[in-house]
Amino acid sequence: MGSEEQFTADTERYRRELLALCYRMVGSAHDAEDLVQETYLRAWRSYDGYEGRASIRSWLYKIATNVCLTAADSRRGRFLPSGLAGPYDGPDRPPLPTAPGEVSWLEPLPDSWIAPAADDPAAVVVARESVRLALIASLQLLPPRQRAVLILREVLAFPAADTAEILGTTTAAVKSALQRARSTLDDLEPDDLLEPTDQRARALLDGYITAFERSDADLLEQVLRADATLEATPFRDWRAGKTRCIHLLKTHVFGAPGDWRLIPTTANGQPAAVVHHHGQASGIVVLTATTTGISKVVEFQDPALVVAFTSERVSCPPV
Repeated sequence: MGSEEQFTADTERYRRELLALCYRMVGSAHDAEDLVQETYLRAWRSYDGYEGRASIRSWLYKIATNVCLTAADSRRGRFLPSGLAGPYDGPDRPPLPTAPGEVSWLEPLPDSWIAPAADDPAAVVVARESVRLALIASLQLLPPRQRAVLILREVLAFPAADTAEILGTTTAAVKSALQRARSTLDDLEPDDLLEPTDQRARALLDGYITAFERSDADLLEQVLRADATLEATPFRDWRAGKTRCIHLLKTHVFGAPGDWRLIPTTANGQPAAVVHHHGQASGIVVLTATTTGISKVVEFQDPALVVAFTSERVSCPPV
């Protein structure tokens, strides 16, 4: 049997990109970690049988993809509120939460979990672009095998023949699935999207944080676009248009200056903040920053996410 040291030397370098793959497939950072661990467990068990007919990377991707497909077959898809229905435009009221377990919500992903080496700027940009919230939410609308084909072909640039080998199907089936997947996905992001490292994106994040911490609707007015949207899990209804977004926050969310504290971070290749309310962990807010302002605000109200974004990750051993 191959040694654990050799197995680790051969496979550990791919852990971050396998985590990104699993996240794209299932839309949950925590589930993705579990699936990566299952991938490494299966890989270790079959390591003796690896004969080098494919690269270690392709071999691991085959295992991880099939682990994800098995998981996707037994779990409900994950959504954002905007994936369930159109924006709420009824009488003024606070958003109504869904019943526990009624909807499986999409989760944000800390950029630090999948960040490539800083000396490879091209890889950094690709990593960010391939986990944008809009893309991950759209991927969850696809059947699992179409989702896998789109990720392997379009995001990871595997050739059609390699994708067919990974999925245990034919090249023709891969091409057909890719065509159907492409036809389902519309344009996902505005053309003027800013990278989170752009000074303009950081200025928008800083403005949003200041507005929230001061409970200042006028400051918020300066950073939101006229067509901005606002949604939060676990609430089914969401708002569209700057006026309705600000009214909701001012009337039902802000409270007194100092009630909220936001700490800058990045998630899904976008500006984000860790949110505390009255000194207690609340969740994560992710912004879509463009050259003309913030076009989308998504808040994930889940204290467990704060732990994920603020604790140092410790990788589990492969065996």
